[in-house]
Order: sequence, then C-alpha cells, then structure tokens
Amino acid sequence: MTRHRKRIGRRGLLVTAVVAMGAVLAPVAAQAAPADPADTAGTTGAGRSPLRALEQAAHPLRSTEPGGSTADLRALGAMIGDAQVVGLGEATHGSHEFFTMKERIFRYLVEEKGYTTFALELSWSAGLQIDDYLQTGKGGDARSVAKKALANSPWDREEFVSLIEWMRDYNRRHPDRTVHFMGDDLGAPSLDDAFFARITDYVRQNHPQALARLNELYTGLRPIDDAFAYLGKPLAERRQLADRAQQALELVGSLRGSGGAAFDWAEQNARSVAQTTKFFTIDPGDQATLPDFERFRDEVMAQNVTWWRQHTGHKVLLSAHNDHVGRASGDPGLYPKTQGAFLRDTMGRAYVPIGFTFYQGSFLSKDTAVGGEWKKFTDGPATAEMNEYTLDQVRGRDFYLDTRTAPAAAKAWLNVNRPTRNYGTQAPYPPGNIALAKSFDVLIHLHDVREADRTP
Repeated sequence: MTRHRKRIGRRGLLVTAVVAMGAVLAPVAAQAAPADPADTAGTTGAGRSPLRALEQAAHPLRSTEPGGSTADLRALGAMIGDAQVVGLGEATHGSHEFFTMKERIFRYLVEEKGYTTFALELSWSAGLQIDDYLQTGKGGDARSVAKKALANSPWDREEFVSLIEWMRDYNRRHPDRTVHFMGDDLGAPSLDDAFFARITDYVRQNHPQALARLNELYTGLRPIDDAFAYLGKPLAERRQLADRAQQALELVGSLRGSGGAAFDWAEQNARSVAQTTKFFTIDPGDQATLPDFERFRDEVMAQNVTWWRQHTGHKVLLSAHNDHVGRASGDPGLYPKTQGAFLRDTMGRAYVPIGFTFYQGSFLSKDTAVGGEWKKFTDGPATAEMNEYTLDQVRGRDFYLDTRTAPAAAKAWLNVNRPTRNYGTQAPYPPGNIALAKSFDVLIHLHDVREADRTP
C-alpha cells in the first residue's frame, strides 16, 4: 500500500505539468500479474501452444512506410469493415514505425474506405490550426504549421510533417472531397485571442445583444497561452474561472436557433474552453481526485470525436496512445475508463480499436515527464513473460491479426493479462499489464522500431 501511495503521489505531481506541455501522460505501470509458467513458454494454460494459432491469424506487413502498394492492407480493410471511427494506438510516443504506419493506414482508409479525418491526441485548438492550413494553405508551409501546433508534444516530429504535407497535397488534388485534421484532447491548450474570436465573432455577428455578457465572462480567462502560468493561479481562482467558462458555454448554448453549422462550431469551441478550464482545476495535492480527472479527460476526448463525427459525417482515424484507444486500461485504478471504452459505449461495433506492440528497438521519451528534453531510449528483446515475446515468434515478425476472429488457442492466449511495453512521456518505465484481446479488436506487431525523427 505504501508503494502504491508513493507511485500515485509522484504521478499526481506529473499530471498538471505534462498536460500543460501538451504531452500525453506516461501510462502508469500496473503491477503485472505473475506469469503462468506455461505462458512464458508460449503456451496456453491448458498446455497448448498458441503459436500455430497466432500464425494462422497473422497477415504479414510488406512495409510500415507510406506509399507504394497497399495489397497487404486489404485484410486490414476487411477487419475494419464498416467502422466509422478507427482508433490506432502506439506503444511509445516516439517511434518512427508507429508514426509512419499511421500515415500509411490513413492514406489507405482515405483512398479505399472513404475516411476524411485524422484525429490526434492533441488540443482542440491546435487541431483547428492545422485544419485551417489543410483547407486554405494559409499560415506558411506544413513544417511551420506543424512546428507551431505540435510544439513540445510527442508529435513534433518529421513523420507528422510528412503526414500534414500529404494531407495538404491531397486537398489540392481533391478540392471537392478534402481531408481534415482534428485535435480531441485538452493538452497544451494555447487558447489564444484568435481562438476566443471564433466564439465572440459568431456572437457579435448573430447575437450582438449577448456580446457584452460573453466578454464579461471571458475577462481574466483569455488568452490561455501559458499553461504553466495558468496552473500557477490559486486553485480557488481556477475554479472560479472554470465556472465562468461553463456559464459562457451555457450563454452560447442559449442562442441556439437558426444559426446552423456556424452556431454548432461556436458552441463546440466554447465547450472546449469549458472542458479545458475544468480540467485545469486539478489539485495535484489531492491524490484521491486523480482518477476522476483522468476519466474526465478520456471522456472529453471521446465526446469531441463523437461531436466531430455527428456534425461532419466524416469517418475518423483516431490516433492516440494504446491506453487511450483500447477498450481496457492497463491501470484501472488510475485510468478508470478509457476513451476507447467511452467510444464503444456510444458507437458499439462502429468503433474499432487497433493496438501496436514491438519486440525491441528505440524511441524518444524523457527522463522525467516534468520538463526535460526528448532523447533516445533503447529496449532490448522482450523477455519470456511478455506478450511481445510470443508474438515475435510468429513467422514474418511484422504482421497484424484480428483478435475477434483468431482461432480458439490464439484467442485464449490473447485474453490473458501479461506485461506489455507501454511508454509515454517518461522512460524507463515498467510494462503495463494488458490482455490484448480485451483492449483491441486488431493488433499490429512489429519486430523492431527506431526513434522518430526530430524536426529541425
């Protein structure tokens, strides 16, 4: 119990700072259940090896790089089926292959399955900045836009510059069917004056009688362009500001009428302010409230994706850490309910979560989630008690499989909790405790990964 309290206390201090930097929290390492000796040998508890069954289910990957033939992704397309939202995870926040595979799959989904939105575990306001560039080309080039919107985040990487460049080029070639970028998270809000103007300009143009009251409610709250400074305000003041942001949302909501899509967007932007300020009432000294805040964050991410889907009609590829896209958490004590679980509740089988695992390799992370620099870390081969150890014995080593339709022996193995690599913004970090089939409908396993490419 003492160890648990100490671990949560350290995490409590990390939560505020990491969210402020726009980085995803490093997943808490759950205490892994002792491995079944039969499982460490690559067999099920009944003594039957799952390896042959896993090989029967596995579809080899030709490449993780975008471009070229997508014939090897056809089976993945069948697994996704008619899903409206696909959650695509990552086992680290800084590996090249996870990021390039996301671009490769997104391209395939756009060109073959009618998807039009890439959603990222990034603040709503930053997502709008990127999408404005994709639709208009204004604001510089892909690199400068990415550098501004993704600054200090795990995705301030060359791989995401490549993704944004491809999306902008696609829009030039398909002006009647453009692709979009959205941020669904609360991190690194950068709620600057331009973002608040998306709300106040609508009210000024359509309901000028309400503008004075709206400006009054937002006084002292805008802009939030320095999250560290904002979080340095006394807790009582942050709670008052969150209450005023909620009142502003209710005021905008009361103006519903014939505003149509313009009203919907103004209300959603006001909702983002209310969501962010509510999350920023976190008290790192009150450990008992941390699970509630984490649950709120994942619920907000799911709500924002659902809102986007309902108001645009777009099919969405949702990019986030494994622990956010999966249906089950690696540490339910701190992360009681994931974004993936909320989406499955609201969308049913129209939401398909896909997880990543890797056997060995390198990635970018930090010594501490509070401040620090992103740098290279390396993990050697997975050990026998880990999920990745058995997965890497499958022929081809880079492959994907459907956990829902796998043969019985494979499905039984996939439903057992085992240590699984789960890096976020801090390394080294102990493995999570994950039953792959309980979290993901589809699993992508890679033999080797390398660190992502930093932007200059």
